[in-house]
Amino acid sequence: MNHQDGQNYVLKLYVSGNTPNSVRALKTLKGILEQEFKGVYTLKVIDVQKNPQQAEDDKVLAIPTLSKILPPPVRKIIGDLSDKERVLIGLNLLEAQLSEQENSLEE
Repeated sequence: MNHQDGQNYVLKLYVSGNTPNSVRALKTLKGILEQEFKGVYTLKVIDVQKNPQQAEDDKVLAIPTLSKILPPPVRKIIGDLSDKERVLIGLNLLEAQLSEQENSLEE
């Protein structure tokens, strides 16, 4: 399902180099975003080895961490992001999907 409500999503993925967990998290996240949010998201990947200050400023304690910056509220999820439903629920994105489904059924 693609979001067509004009809502844009801004996400940051914090990784640590090219480790298997970081690569898996990025690959999984890109798959979810392209399937569910194609064309309505911006993803910034931050390598904490190259930019540790950014991780410290954003209070990232574990890697990989995904943060949804927009729309509010800010939400974070930690791990390899292998469970799609957990990612969507954890970032409060499943609610947006369900609302969109309900709206399209009412039309």
